[in-house]
Amino acid sequence: MTPMTSRILVVDDERMVRWSLRQALERAGYQVDEAASAAAALEQVGRELPDVVLLDHRLPDKTGVEVLRVLLKETPRLPVVMITAHASIDGAVEAMKEGAFHYLSKPFEVEDVLQTVQRALEMGRLREEVARTRQQGHQKFGVQNIVAESPAMREVTRLVERVAHSEASTILLLGESGVGKGLVAHALHCEGGALDKPFVDITCTALTETLLESELFGHERGAFTDARTQKKGLLELADGGAVFLDEIGDLSPAMQGKLLRFLEEKSFRRVGGTRDIHVSLRVIAATNKDLSAEVEAGRFRRDLYFRLNVIPIQIPPLRERREDILPLARGFVRHYGVEFRKPVLDISDEAGARLVAYDWPGNVRELRNAIERAMLLADGTQLQLIDLPAELRGVQLPPAPVGKTSQQGAGGFTLPPEGLSFEELEKDLLIQALERCRGNRTRAARLLGLNRDRIRYRIQKFGLEEHYAESD
Repeated sequence: MTPMTSRILVVDDERMVRWSLRQALERAGYQVDEAASAAAALEQVGRELPDVVLLDHRLPDKTGVEVLRVLLKETPRLPVVMITAHASIDGAVEAMKEGAFHYLSKPFEVEDVLQTVQRALEMGRLREEVARTRQQGHQKFGVQNIVAESPAMREVTRLVERVAHSEASTILLLGESGVGKGLVAHALHCEGGALDKPFVDITCTALTETLLESELFGHERGAFTDARTQKKGLLELADGGAVFLDEIGDLSPAMQGKLLRFLEEKSFRRVGGTRDIHVSLRVIAATNKDLSAEVEAGRFRRDLYFRLNVIPIQIPPLRERREDILPLARGFVRHYGVEFRKPVLDISDEAGARLVAYDWPGNVRELRNAIERAMLLADGTQLQLIDLPAELRGVQLPPAPVGKTSQQGAGGFTLPPEGLSFEELEKDLLIQALERCRGNRTRAARLLGLNRDRIRYRIQKFGLEEHYAESD
């Protein structure tokens, strides 16, 4: 943002003050707007948002602090510089507490004004960049990225949203390998509003016990042979954010004891250190093991288990949420279609039937790998059965569903030799629900376990808007 593209709003009831500031700022290349009252200032901001506001502490219709509160409520990232008379420290302090970027005292030097405006612009750019990073992070890691068509996963996402906004400092994610515990951990961090804070990810089985201790807690210079310099640990680096400890069920007994001390006291010592280091962070632990069974077997500390198990979130395996298989698979098709520059846009009914019927012992990770392999081999615009791995092509399909008739007389599907058309089944069930509820989308959504947005998407998807317009 250059001076020629930066707009400054000067708010002061003294005409000469406005004139002198305009002269100085325009000579420096800024675009300048003026306002002589609070009402005029708020009207101008509503008409065209400035990059910086220079705001007098006393105005005829409101105080500057009152205007500041309104501005920051509507545009919280807008840098506001207060103008105070006679070095009014009390007024400046009050304004800074309310969120003003800085203040200028009358009479002021032109150089001070220009430097303050430049710093305010830099702060504005930084705030915008942080907001942009948060938005991008939320788009990538937010809970909306968790596929949750199944009731089981909808319950997981509801729990993630509630826990993320709570004061919970320790969360335990449970589930088989490959179910998506890492994605849920990122969503907990993201939904908790800490995207601009650190998120440190460490797999407890990736390092030896000695190296893991050094990575987590850091070490002092000379703590061991190769410790030539002091090193901060991951827990220290994650201060204010979150640390994700994956495969925590595989920690050695010694590391279990040290982790328990940290969780109890929120402090630790670097390897070779004598000073306690205190941090404030959220610990998200994950394991594919049955920790209660590990406790009974004497392989996991009972006191650590109870400390970790304050808020457990169980993520079901893919075979127990088959409604999520096709949405996940289609998402991977889109991803690898872009990456491999393939025109494949969808999955054939026959291939989809095999994907849904397979038990996926490796869960979402295995599904992703299978789609990646299939996309490398695929031609045309659909992923076909022949493209899938052999173990999927030979999977036994479930028995054909018993035929049933909808209120329209259009239902009743029998599994054809080449497989089941899930698209037609989805459309038929949608129509049945809408007919039963006389077009009321809210009640139809409730029958199908969907929300209004999802049922609206499906009505549009199948071109049913004219037949089932909004009626509630």
